[in-house]
Amino acid sequence: MMKDILIINAHPVKDSFCNALAQSYLQGAEKSGATCKLIHLIDLQFDPILRHGYTKRMDLEPDLLQIQQDILAADHLVFVYPNWWSTYPALLKGFFDRTFLPGFAFNYREKSPLCDKLLTGRSARILVTMDTPKWYYSLFNRKPGHNSMKIGILGFSGIKPVKITSFSTMKSAKEPTRLKWLETAVKLGKSDAS
Repeated sequence: MMKDILIINAHPVKDSFCNALAQSYLQGAEKSGATCKLIHLIDLQFDPILRHGYTKRMDLEPDLLQIQQDILAADHLVFVYPNWWSTYPALLKGFFDRTFLPGFAFNYREKSPLCDKLLTGRSARILVTMDTPKWYYSLFNRKPGHNSMKIGILGFSGIKPVKITSFSTMKSAKEPTRLKWLETAVKLGKSDAS
């Protein structure tokens, strides 16, 4: 069965290598028969600040209401972003703060430290560009961004498995290497589609 795939490019610069990775992944997934939708977070109109925490509900902007529907309709989510300060851009954090809310991504249980995971039945792929070498990010930084995405956000909401593909080091990557990375994204799109 072919999947419905939602691809979210979280790089705040639309014309970036992350966009090229997202487009390549899309190409591979569509060639394998998946139905895909690509969203650029920078195009959405929303306040990224959860202004009252969870004490008072903020009305969701139309773009956030739509992307919640897109997430619910998807079998597989793909997040593409650069690793900045060992995690992800503020735009993506703001997106999660405003969108992955109680009642949508999870529900608190009364008198329990556990939560109900409301986005089960979906898988995810993360494509992340980094200037940090993979070995350094893993050994010395201990992968805080990867862990936050895989465990703290997506896993907490019931999305699994979450597979992460890192592309590094961006700052020294020459054109042949970048082209190879784009080919990798096409292959990942093909394999995730089925």
